[in-house]
Amino acid sequence: MKISEILSSAGKPFPSLEIVPPLNGIKKDELLGVVGRFMEFAPRYINVTSHRDQYEYRRRPDGSFSRHLVRSRLSPLSVCAAVMGKYPVEMVPHLICAGASREEIESQLFNYHFLGIDNLMALRGDSLNDEKRFTPTPGGFTHASELVQGIRSFEKSLEAHFCIGVGAYPEKHFEAANLQEDISFLKKKVDEGADYIITQMFFDNAIFYNFVAECRNAGIGVPIIPGLKPLSTLKHLELLPSSFSIDLPKELTEAVRAAASKEEVYEIGTEWCIGQCKDLIKNGVPAVHFYTMGRPDNIIKILRDCF
Repeated sequence: MKISEILSSAGKPFPSLEIVPPLNGIKKDELLGVVGRFMEFAPRYINVTSHRDQYEYRRRPDGSFSRHLVRSRLSPLSVCAAVMGKYPVEMVPHLICAGASREEIESQLFNYHFLGIDNLMALRGDSLNDEKRFTPTPGGFTHASELVQGIRSFEKSLEAHFCIGVGAYPEKHFEAANLQEDISFLKKKVDEGADYIITQMFFDNAIFYNFVAECRNAGIGVPIIPGLKPLSTLKHLELLPSSFSIDLPKELTEAVRAAASKEEVYEIGTEWCIGQCKDLIKNGVPAVHFYTMGRPDNIIKILRDCF
């Protein structure tokens, strides 16, 4: 079932999840055990992230270096296939511009269509570790809007029609000059054929509500789903702002810094996310998307309290 159909027929807000493909070497039953813990809350769909190939340089005996491909995680395709074979939940693999040519992306689409996957998340993807700015693969796409357009054009040869989600940044993408410019880029994704939007994590709901209002004023009419992640460690006070270019509310940071133990920090972050989720549901969001990062315990508590 397409996510657009789920959203239009749900009747009330529901949870969805994002998982990261596990590291190579994990057994399938271990992955399914983690996913299975969420099933009592009936998530309507699960996103599976995609990670571009990275490279490392190894010194040869003569002092020169050789370049080696590093793939440390299972592919989104294998994760989707494993979960679909066990649980009645829609799978939404991430499809990224980064590291792939147009031909490679078309090949991925054939594989997903073969599996019966109707939904995709179209994203630009991150730069390589040694890049200051994103560099597209030769023959590939530079922007997510181009990727959406490409998927729509590839559908003709597949005789398929995917439901496409795209990402958004309530506090703007770090490369955008301002929020209004970033929203104009988002509108281009929608104009090219995106069906719905999932936001980056945020910790102040007022930022999300303002973002939605700005999007509607700009003519973006598709569903906008808030994305949440609970803060869980003291290190997140530095890691989350630096990694995701987001602000953390003063009230939250002060509470975390005053915590007497790591367990208390974990509880503060979980309760803050519960408060966010309940407020979002009260204010009529169509769904709430949770970034699990492979750690289910705090997400499960949030789901139990909110849904």
